[in-house]
Amino acid sequence: MVSPGFFVICILHSAVALTCGALMMFYTTEFSVFSHGNEIATKLGGSTPHDQLLILISDSFSGLLLFAIGFLLLMVAFVKEREFHSFFAKGCVFLHIFMAFWRFYFERKLEDLARDWPRQVVGDILLALSWVFFLVYSWREKYD
Repeated sequence: MVSPGFFVICILHSAVALTCGALMMFYTTEFSVFSHGNEIATKLGGSTPHDQLLILISDSFSGLLLFAIGFLLLMVAFVKEREFHSFFAKGCVFLHIFMAFWRFYFERKLEDLARDWPRQVVGDILLALSWVFFLVYSWREKYD
């Protein structure tokens, strides 16, 4: 029996990743201003034209990676194996917790990003919790 919760969580996570990835690719400057504020986005943009071009390309490739992850999540949503659902959910929990630790230990030390890391850590933990709730629900469903 396939759990509808897996499909819903994958579709929601996919929609977020696809949207953010597309915005990062095509509206890099505006997305940076929206997420960091005008002053910090200007600092993060680089000081020379060469630096600005490298940072713009890097941000666009990051957006492409996020878009690809969203597309992968969209494809994974249609997998019907229960064991794979559990394996994939555990991997997603690990990934989100690892990202939260990375933000806590490294990103908070960057002066320009110091005000953003708490809300990003909370977001990573909430995304991990959505997969944990799925695992608890599927475990309860499996053993009832």
